[in-house]
Amino acid sequence: MAKKIRLDRLLANMGYGSRKEVGRAVKERAFQLGDRVITDISYLIDPDCSDGARFFDEPLDPASPLTILLHKPRGYTCSSDEDGFLVYDLLPPRWKLRDPILSTAGRLDKDSTGLVLMTDDGQLLHKIISPKTHVEKEYHVTLRDPLTGEEAGMFATGTFCLRNDPKPLKPAIWKPSGEKTGTMILQEGRYHQIRRMFGAVGNHVETLHRVRLAGLVLENLDEGKYRVLDQTDMALLFKT
Repeated sequence: MAKKIRLDRLLANMGYGSRKEVGRAVKERAFQLGDRVITDISYLIDPDCSDGARFFDEPLDPASPLTILLHKPRGYTCSSDEDGFLVYDLLPPRWKLRDPILSTAGRLDKDSTGLVLMTDDGQLLHKIISPKTHVEKEYHVTLRDPLTGEEAGMFATGTFCLRNDPKPLKPAIWKPSGEKTGTMILQEGRYHQIRRMFGAVGNHVETLHRVRLAGLVLENLDEGKYRVLDQTDMALLFKT
């Protein structure tokens, strides 16, 4: 069981407002735990009590640690402070104010789409992005030019290098599915890796769509939507 904290601090950490703002709302009977209205801002509450808790008559957001799976559309940036559309714009506005903040675990560039994981669990974030973990990532790829048939062999060697990067890439699995399409499976995530891989062989990636991260797959989730991961999902995260 998580350590109990003050009610006003919990609500502020969830992004509902400053401690002064949420404290005022609590005193005005905005918080309900089960059938009980709580007006004491210093009430010690278990952060895991969110089931059955309501704030302004709406179910309380999940407490930290929170991990979500988001279906990122094209044109959105995996950042909290850049110009243009951000992945945070697809979430409840208060979530950008959560403490700790939700961070993306393995970014997709602005023009790419598909599965993005966001979490406020620092240890989980480090484990996902660590090169030592070898979390598999699977992408559907559409190219500008027809394939030569040699790409799979080159990418699988473990000696293939990107331009201006002397360190060889880990072996990658390329499975062509058409003249200009296929699936790429990576165990690392260098900057614009797939785009640079095909650029190195004289081709250009037109569309890039991530469909899997370890044992988690993007299915039955509309573009721009998200879902909160439960324990069953988390067990799949490091299972390939």
